[in-house]
Amino acid sequence: MPTGAPVPAGSGAPVGVASRGRDLPTSFDAQVVAAVEARLAGVAREHGVAVPWAVESGSRAWGFPSPDSDYDCRFLYVRTVDAYLDPWPARDVVETPLDAVLDVSGWDVLKAVRLAVAGNATVGEWLRSPHVYAGHEDFRDELLALVDAVSDRARVVRHYAHVGADHWDRSGAAEGRTVPLKKVLYAVRPAAVLAWFDAHPGALVPPMALDALLDDAPVPADVRAAVADLVAAKAVTRELGTGVVPPVLRTWVQGRLDRSDLPAAHDATEPARRARAADGFRALVRRWAP
Repeated sequence: MPTGAPVPAGSGAPVGVASRGRDLPTSFDAQVVAAVEARLAGVAREHGVAVPWAVESGSRAWGFPSPDSDYDCRFLYVRTVDAYLDPWPARDVVETPLDAVLDVSGWDVLKAVRLAVAGNATVGEWLRSPHVYAGHEDFRDELLALVDAVSDRARVVRHYAHVGADHWDRSGAAEGRTVPLKKVLYAVRPAAVLAWFDAHPGALVPPMALDALLDDAPVPADVRAAVADLVAAKAVTRELGTGVVPPVLRTWVQGRLDRSDLPAAHDATEPARRARAADGFRALVRRWAP
């Protein structure tokens, strides 16, 4: 049930999915896009929420999809004001059934704000995804400004280090074995983000696309070439295609992820960041709640 621009909370306006802002490449399967939009409408209807932002995340957003990559739609939703006042609030995640093509799930904006304060960079990436199924730019800009204001750079750096190390360890690439290319690239990107942070002291927002990260870090030419070869192979290989990670890339990734010099979190700033987050969250709910 698509709706137009948001109206003030408590006005009795219908819930729904933002009808403006779609920005998808022509390579996206039209039937899949329609199925995603149907699921988003179902979420809004069944849960009584507004869905002001829905994007494609993962490998498609980062620039290294496979020919048969599934579609990972992630959305942010806003519940009614009364729902946020409920002593027994609903779960802060909505998930739709997984299948071979679709992975559609989303977070309550309250969860998004809390995680941003804690240093989780995921919501910022969703807000910056280049592939938008449905979205109000005003909502994106308001929440993005809030996320940037309440984020602690040290915590964000640690987030990427943890995510990268987790993917790297699970991939088995460090042992020089034949491994799934998807798992390797999911570790390479956080490693590239960490290289970017090293090259940009004080900066908070790394580029989304892997190519842009590698160009802007920058990284050694032989590492750049090894990543390009891996991306090219994945582009023509089934999602779980395998390969051996070249030694130069293994060494570089391991060096970026195996860090003893990660910055300490600024715990002293957390009360102020939480207060700013609370104010911003209340403002978002007042404007965007159905």
